[in-house]
Amino acid sequence: MIVYRLITNYSRRGRAGRKAGQGRMNKTVGIVGLGIMGGAIARNLLERGWTVIGSDIDLAKRAELASAGVVIAADIKQLARETEIIMTSLPSAAAADAVAHDIVASGEPRRIVVELSTLAIADKLRFRDILEKAGHIALDCPLSGTGAQAKTRDLVVYASGNSDAIARCAPLFSDFAKQAADLGAYGNGSRMKFVANHLVAIHNVATAEAMVLAERAGLDAKLVVDMVGPGAGGSRMFQMRAPMMVERSYEPATMKVSTWKKDMAIIAEFADEVGCDTPLFNLTQPVYSKAMEMGLGDQDTASVFEVLKKTIVADNKPASREPKNTAGETR
Repeated sequence: MIVYRLITNYSRRGRAGRKAGQGRMNKTVGIVGLGIMGGAIARNLLERGWTVIGSDIDLAKRAELASAGVVIAADIKQLARETEIIMTSLPSAAAADAVAHDIVASGEPRRIVVELSTLAIADKLRFRDILEKAGHIALDCPLSGTGAQAKTRDLVVYASGNSDAIARCAPLFSDFAKQAADLGAYGNGSRMKFVANHLVAIHNVATAEAMVLAERAGLDAKLVVDMVGPGAGGSRMFQMRAPMMVERSYEPATMKVSTWKKDMAIIAEFADEVGCDTPLFNLTQPVYSKAMEMGLGDQDTASVFEVLKKTIVADNKPASREPKNTAGETR
């Protein structure tokens, strides 16, 4: 059983609850990876008075975030010299390994390194081992939420690892997320994230199927969004992705299909490792694969609507006509 401790709403409680003798936290943080998630988090932290030192291999992202106020480090070693807490938001295990080795190579004393990415458990453990051998503390803290949610601080931090280090990061988490929890042993954060993403995969495809069904039934798509979303059949994914499906506009992506396919492979591997069949999750995988085949890899995952429009509509059956009111006039 996982025992967890909520650490949400730290900032609203203020600092009165700190132990006597604890000074004000140094509001400087490093962020490695300034993409969809890292960039949004950096902007929110800047707005809340943090000094953010950033790094990214993409020149355009570095320039964009520098114009917003992020101090761009020359390299990871410099970033590690400037701050005691470093967050990493990275696209792959190889990138995580490289960053961990660079932090070690900096020769700096103990740093808390908060790994936010969605990676396999084995990759997270390797990341931890690289850092711990050099005296650093690694935390496994994946995020629940999309890039759009990150912009509005509508994220949940699944924190796991050293509890003292997690507690120290509480004010940091509260300035870019709505909720965080200490989930105990390192790796539990990723396990929780996999369960959450399992549901996201299903809800996103279910939303697309429902919107195709509504369209074929002749319903006003925008009215479907307004009425189904708040009801018993609604979900966060429906509320976020159905409007994109109505507009058939999938950029800028809050989660690219190509990135999501990587995440789904990790979830499938995890489910296999723990001995759990996932029949509903498995049924969604061909839909995302087809989206890739259709060239939608850089589009938001809401673009699975386009896949289902091509694959589940019975062409020999015309869409329903618009319903008529009691006066016989088309509504």
